[in-house]
Amino acid sequence: MDSFIGLLSGFSVALTWHNLLYCLIGVTVGQLVGVLPGIGPTTATALLIPLTYGMPPVSAIIMLSGIYYGGMYGGTITSVLINTPGEAASVITCLDGYEMAKQGRAGAALGVAAMGSFFGGIVSVIGLALIGPLLADFALKFGPTEMFSLMLFGLTMVVGLMGASIVRGLVAICIGLSLATIGMDPISGTLRFTFNQPFLINGIDLVTIAMGLFGLSEIFLGMENLAAAAKPTQITSFMPKKEEIRPTTFAVLRGTFLGFFIGLIPGTNSAIPALLSYSMEKKLSKNPEKFGHGAIEGVAGPETANNSYCGGAMIPLLTLGIPSSPTIAILLGAFIMHGLTPGPILFVQNPDFVWGVIASMVVGNGMLLFMNLPLAGWWAKIAEVPAKLLYPIVLILSIIGAYTVSNDLWDVGVMLVFGVVGYVMKKIDIPMAPIVLTYVLGAMMEKALLQSVKMNNGSLVGLVESPISLTMIVLTAIVLAGSIYAEIKNKKGAIALEND
Repeated sequence: MDSFIGLLSGFSVALTWHNLLYCLIGVTVGQLVGVLPGIGPTTATALLIPLTYGMPPVSAIIMLSGIYYGGMYGGTITSVLINTPGEAASVITCLDGYEMAKQGRAGAALGVAAMGSFFGGIVSVIGLALIGPLLADFALKFGPTEMFSLMLFGLTMVVGLMGASIVRGLVAICIGLSLATIGMDPISGTLRFTFNQPFLINGIDLVTIAMGLFGLSEIFLGMENLAAAAKPTQITSFMPKKEEIRPTTFAVLRGTFLGFFIGLIPGTNSAIPALLSYSMEKKLSKNPEKFGHGAIEGVAGPETANNSYCGGAMIPLLTLGIPSSPTIAILLGAFIMHGLTPGPILFVQNPDFVWGVIASMVVGNGMLLFMNLPLAGWWAKIAEVPAKLLYPIVLILSIIGAYTVSNDLWDVGVMLVFGVVGYVMKKIDIPMAPIVLTYVLGAMMEKALLQSVKMNNGSLVGLVESPISLTMIVLTAIVLAGSIYAEIKNKKGAIALEND
């Protein structure tokens, strides 16, 4: 009841004209940042913090928070229309969103993404207001041991992204894990596979890899048959088909709770719930073969999850003062800069500030829904631009985006290399989704495992001593056993059909 009253008082703060203006500025900048490949909400938030000097603390955090969750919306647009993810969380949207665009359903993909993002964002804010402190206490139980088991469980989801050939899927997994080992060892600091190149000390940026694998490779493929590619895509509808409403609704619900839960865990990022949501939807679907060929659930689930993640990630920040992602860490710096210390005492000393920020997230998500859903047709017109004009524009934006990752031409070269790699992989039918998932999870798994072993004096016994870790390991074994059983059953069925 106290939370409900606090939220109502927060709206009286968030709905003042100047806070509404700052919220609008934040979500608009976030949307634009999400559209531009490579920049992302983390960079934009860091760059705009100096502009908040002299602003009231609540207005400053409202604007910076708007950039954070607004960037999640914007990244969808380029992923669906030109197969180029604006930021890491939108990588998985390329798999089915772009396929829908090629089928003339770009409007439906953008519409479902906007509605799912709005629902996930609103529910996560309600969760933040009502049960945030309780969930934050539970999230603190996730140490390195529990994180490793959680990431291990996530890695089993790669089985669902392998495609028709397990061998090709394993090749993709090996590539992703190999890329994750490049750079400095997370514990000892030893340099690995850097070949004396200082550019590789911190590894390779995920967005740079994704822009090459998904965006540039598509340009290279399209250039093979430019005449056919130049035909504009006809856009027919902005809503899902009648038979798609039920699976889409369940995908949105599952994505909401998955993203919210992952957001509670420190050390994660918005790409993880999106990737896990996609894998989960494919496993639960009655027609998993649709995924990768324009399955609307493959857009709805991940897009909902990465926006729901934003609300969940704010809980450890506001209740415990613990940042759960790079962007949240930058927001923590903004809190401190304005003389505020996140934590339980913040709710007592500055209730108007806390509830004003929380209420502004509801308002901001409403603004973003209006900016995306009614304007989905306008955004979808990009898909109708002839390829001979669209390809150079995408290439220029990708080069600019890659350069802004660290303001170095090295990243542009890396993107071009992965563009060629992605082109070759598409030609020989090696799936690219497992590369992205294993790259994201591989580095986190390694760090968590090494920390866990160090804490247990070189022993792995800690993995089964923790109840949470043991539960995740058991679930991992069940998923793997089920996947192997399903594979054997499908092969026997295929052989029986051939004999008949």
